[in-house]
Amino acid sequence: MQSTQKPTHVRYLILLMLFLVTTINYADRATIAIAGSSLQKDLGIDAVTLGYIFSAFGWAYVAGQIPGGWLLDRFGSKKIYALSIFTWSLFTVLQGYVGEFGMSTAVVALFMLRFLVGLAEAPSFPGNARIVAAWFPTAERGTASAIFNSAQYFATVLFAPLMGWIVYSFGWQHVFIVMGVIGIIFSGIWLKVIYSPRQHPMINDAEFKHIADNGGMVDMDQDKGKGTKADGPKWDYIRQLLTNRMMLGVYLGQYCINGITYFFLTWFPVYLVQERGMTILKAGFIASLPAICGFIGGVLGGVISDYLLRKGHSLTFARKAPIIAGLLVSSSIVACNYVDVEWMVVGFMALAFFGKGVGALGWAVVSDTSPKQIAGLSGGLFNTFGNIASITTPIVIGYIISSTGSFKWALVFVGCNALVAVFSYLVIVGPIKRVVLKEPPVSGPETNNKLSQAHS
Repeated sequence: MQSTQKPTHVRYLILLMLFLVTTINYADRATIAIAGSSLQKDLGIDAVTLGYIFSAFGWAYVAGQIPGGWLLDRFGSKKIYALSIFTWSLFTVLQGYVGEFGMSTAVVALFMLRFLVGLAEAPSFPGNARIVAAWFPTAERGTASAIFNSAQYFATVLFAPLMGWIVYSFGWQHVFIVMGVIGIIFSGIWLKVIYSPRQHPMINDAEFKHIADNGGMVDMDQDKGKGTKADGPKWDYIRQLLTNRMMLGVYLGQYCINGITYFFLTWFPVYLVQERGMTILKAGFIASLPAICGFIGGVLGGVISDYLLRKGHSLTFARKAPIIAGLLVSSSIVACNYVDVEWMVVGFMALAFFGKGVGALGWAVVSDTSPKQIAGLSGGLFNTFGNIASITTPIVIGYIISSTGSFKWALVFVGCNALVAVFSYLVIVGPIKRVVLKEPPVSGPETNNKLSQAHS
């Protein structure tokens, strides 16, 4: 590390990389949705089959969270994340070639490739949380986490029009190829730019000291993957997390927050067309407005949280205040049931997604609470619970609409998700602090001798 008086700001470069990779991540998730209609016509796929293909990502993504977190803890963020980016991008490229097969083979190939994209992306968000915990002091972690998390909205705003144009101009195959190639190139850039704080060639002593002295877990990945033995996380650690009241409250909160997210990612455009009578073209444009508001709210939530910390408020208050206030605002989605004017409907939807963005500080809380030994696994467990909503929410809303013939109770369901998350943070979570794990007892001569002395 070079030595200068003025601190460098390498951590902001690291944050830019996290923002960019998360934007690519969400864009690759959305490729199938953008290409879906054209792909359906070309391959002769019915709606039910397309629905199963859509679901393939979610099942694999949830299943891969704990193994992905373990790999991050075992081998470090840099190598595992780079492998993750390269692999999911390769599988994205390959989706562009399924049309070369017959219909039945193409459907199976597409399902398997979507499944593999979900599996390969599993380490991404736990990896983001680990890198933020290593590179950012506690008082900057809320903003950093909010910025990388807000990339999900930015991806919709930036790439949805681009991918739509590619499908319209060149065909659905080219969306997968273009987005996949972007990811493969980025995996090489990642290897050049990402290091742990102690090992980064661009950081100086002043910045390192600032991070280390103010809560950054700078040595989280030290020496991993260099031939030294790094113990994988013990299963008892998972038991301890699953029996920790604070963490269970955080998991429940994230499940409910993601329930709101997946309404907007799946049923919202359908609501605009079927319930509000908009054209598909108009609904596509309108659907981007909540994403913009979600992006603004997402960044603002982190900034407010870190501002409260710098003003001397406790970590618990600084994290909970934006989460609770934002989610209370998000419950305003139910007001859409009581207005008929189009601009008011869109306004309440945008307000709801803005509030959800402000309240989406779960990843900052994970960076604040994860034990050092299993920061990746802790993030994986958190993301597992959160993304179960990607499977359940579209199905539950589908049943509600099918049984009632209307979206009214579906919106009530989404609003209730926000209120349950508020309850979880108010009543279940309690004080926010880093979990200290108990090491499982080691059996051996020394232990046995101590036990026999204690017994006598």
